[in-house]
Amino acid sequence: MRGAINGPIIAITALTILVIGFGAFGIWSYIQYSTVSTDVEGQISDATAKAVKEQVDIDEKKFAEREKQPLRQFAGLDDYGRLTFDYPKTWSAYQATDVSKGGGATYEAYLNPLLVPPVTPANKNSMKYALRVTIEQQLYDQVITTYSARIKKGDLQSSAWTNGEYSGTMLIGNFTKDIRGRAVIMKMRDRTLTVRTDADVFKDDYEALIKTIKFNQ
Repeated sequence: MRGAINGPIIAITALTILVIGFGAFGIWSYIQYSTVSTDVEGQISDATAKAVKEQVDIDEKKFAEREKQPLRQFAGLDDYGRLTFDYPKTWSAYQATDVSKGGGATYEAYLNPLLVPPVTPANKNSMKYALRVTIEQQLYDQVITTYSARIKKGDLQSSAWTNGEYSGTMLIGNFTKDIRGRAVIMKMRDRTLTVRTDADVFKDDYEALIKTIKFNQ
């Protein structure tokens, strides 16, 4: 009789343990599922946000490039060889030379997106411009020599350059402690032409621009 009573009790106890075990397993499984589901949703959300940002950046870059078209043509003074080149229409140009001095003065022109920052004797060597153009009354070799110290120090890298019609020297690196860019220096009869950008951000525009340089030889 006692064995008959113990049998059902053992069966009920075992069943209870199984029910509790399945319940605990179910709760654990749900927690794991919720954790994994939340993590996956977070990863999907992060990936979506990243993809959207990348597409926005691509679209903004394409828009900015389209805004630069059609290109404008820069035309310098006849007394200085009538230098011309094409530049983005979103840039402004400022001629800093006092033309009343005639062809004996150093010719300077500055270009920059939207507005050209003020050009003064005090800031023109520290201010960054998308493009600065200089035509000096110095021989080509004399101008190149002024960069010799920085080239020897390693601040500037020098290499031969040509756009198919004109040739000269390309300098890339630190022109001052504040300005890192690139410049092309060319012989222009008895003068020397330097076309320089003061920031790597303008590299693509600069490379396209110097390919269109023309002047009277």
